[in-house]
Amino acid sequence: MGVICVLSTDRTPGNAEANQAESSEFMPNADDKKTPRFTDFEGKTSFGMSVFNLGNAIMGSGILGLAYAMANTGIVLFIILLTAVAGLSLYSIHLLLKSSGVVGIRAYEQLGFRAFGTPGKMAAGIAITLQNIGGETLSNITMEWYLNGNYLVVIVSCSVILPLALMKQLGYLGYTSGFSLSCMVFFLIAVIYKKFQVKCPFDDYAHNRTVLGFNTSVEADPGGVKITPEGDPACTPHLFNLNSQAAYTVPILAFAFVCHPEVLPIYTELRNPTKTKMQHISNISIGVMYIMYLLAALFGYLTFIDKVEAELLHTYSRIDPYDTLILCVRLAVLTAVTLTVPIVLFPVRRAIQQLFFPNKTFWWPRHIAIAVTLLTLINLLVIFAPNILGIFGVIGATSAPCLIFIFPAVFYIRIVPEEEEPMRSAPKILAACFAFLGVLFMVMSISFIIIDWTSGTSKGSSGH
Repeated sequence: MGVICVLSTDRTPGNAEANQAESSEFMPNADDKKTPRFTDFEGKTSFGMSVFNLGNAIMGSGILGLAYAMANTGIVLFIILLTAVAGLSLYSIHLLLKSSGVVGIRAYEQLGFRAFGTPGKMAAGIAITLQNIGGETLSNITMEWYLNGNYLVVIVSCSVILPLALMKQLGYLGYTSGFSLSCMVFFLIAVIYKKFQVKCPFDDYAHNRTVLGFNTSVEADPGGVKITPEGDPACTPHLFNLNSQAAYTVPILAFAFVCHPEVLPIYTELRNPTKTKMQHISNISIGVMYIMYLLAALFGYLTFIDKVEAELLHTYSRIDPYDTLILCVRLAVLTAVTLTVPIVLFPVRRAIQQLFFPNKTFWWPRHIAIAVTLLTLINLLVIFAPNILGIFGVIGATSAPCLIFIFPAVFYIRIVPEEEEPMRSAPKILAACFAFLGVLFMVMSISFIIIDWTSGTSKGSSGH
């Protein structure tokens, strides 16, 4: 469970809740002039393990939808959007760390309480819950696709995810996070390799079987016209492209970079924590994920161009569902997304704890009950959830902009004292613009998605 640090310098009545219950694990500092110290908890997680944990929190099945996003925006526009979202994510982490440093709190929902009281805590807790339940549901949908059965998904959830999710601290998951990321590196290598193996335009496996069944061959058909890749529009990549499905692109990217609920718990458990060190961890994690996202999207798109599907590995299966390399990649991705779930479970359990049991000390039965309930709910959602694109769109357009743009900015504006940074200072004006950008992004994304759904052309409204 993500651990909360107490505000050691703020003694206002409005922050009383932050000094109770599980937060009381940290001893307050008597000197109001010094930077808050956390004397009752010593972080033991190394810099490298923290990078693995944050990278694993960022990485997930979202990488499977990026080639589709590039197909609907074009290469250049996609790179611009990917770079912008990555940069904005880093800036929002900077705002969170700055706010945390001012008041000595290292939990997202407690920053909301410090900034706006109970409504702020409720808003942050609900957004974290929606975002992370959506992410875990998405991971389990991926498992269902690859395991091809709900029973196996439940077995994996009980035998692998649940024991890892019951761990009390995030730092213990550093090794599994490192292994998860190595699985995604294998996925990326396979995507790059397949670009030079798959010919465009590719022949559908089901079509080939039909043709062979009639003892004919497309190649042997004397009346057929063989189209070269250079002459086939379906094999020509687009630098810029906009269509109705482009409405999902920014939500997909926002969904892919959301790691903010995990930042503060990882910061808390970091050995010799400083804001500079945590910012470096964030820079490295997001930088590495940016490169992996870009390469996976680019080579996946260049392999299939306009034929790429919302879930990239499904497109490879259309060529040959028994391809040994792709089957190994499916197993690797399954392993990676399985090991991601325990990481994202920590902040949602933390949020539930703060929403419903704010004044309770740590208790193992409750800790276990919350984890079991969440995994049960997620597995039920997997059976009835919409397809992967619908989840990307809806969650990416609602909770993701709140966690990335709006909340870090407004918390920063409220928490950083005016004597340190006046309301008209450049940092607070920039933060206000950042929050406005988040609201604008949310409204536009939701509007585009609704228009797409109501037009009857949406691929995100069908069943999975």
